[in-house]
Amino acid sequence: MPNFPRPTLLYGLSCLAVLAACLIHAAFSSAADTAPGDEVPLFDGKTLDGWNGDTQWFRVQDGAIVAGSATEKIPANQFLCTNKTYRDFELSVDAKLVGQGNNAGVQFRTKRIPNDTEVIGYQADIGFMPNGTCWGALYDESRRRKFLAESPELAMKTVKRGQWNTLKIIARGDRIQIFLNGVQTVDYTEQDPDIEREGVIGLQVHSGPPLEVYYRNVRLKEL
Repeated sequence: MPNFPRPTLLYGLSCLAVLAACLIHAAFSSAADTAPGDEVPLFDGKTLDGWNGDTQWFRVQDGAIVAGSATEKIPANQFLCTNKTYRDFELSVDAKLVGQGNNAGVQFRTKRIPNDTEVIGYQADIGFMPNGTCWGALYDESRRRKFLAESPELAMKTVKRGQWNTLKIIARGDRIQIFLNGVQTVDYTEQDPDIEREGVIGLQVHSGPPLEVYYRNVRLKEL
């Protein structure tokens, strides 16, 4: 090999050592930036990228997902679902109802029913009934078709009619917790081992009178 002067050889080795250290640091920094457990947005505020559903009933407006129609009757339940599935997580979303209709919800650990607009899975409910509210209740969509847990009196004191309300869902193993505007309304433990513990996230607009459901700040942290 050529007989390099010693100072040049040492300088070259030093540069290689610095370069190697930088590459290692960059690799670790990149891994930290995308580490599991970070809270991430599921909605970019501009597009429906990462979601699937009937765009007749879902659009983006002013940084929110708008489901439904202000003028048309909604003939069937409609759902905008994530392309990705999730198992254990913390999910938060702001929602607001505008219009004659008053029923919507946030689906989780859910799957689509083939050749149907419906889905099957858990729902954190949104809406009002003649005798109160179902905001913050846990409903089993298209499966047991009933409320699994709810706190209607507490939710009625907490919900802000016609305004933005924040739902937080924590699903970890068999346990499901739901919070409405920071107040816990559900603490449910699933006893049936055959019930799915993994699925998509979905945003619903319920069939019925004209209704627009606004969803924003959809964020999730995998546990």
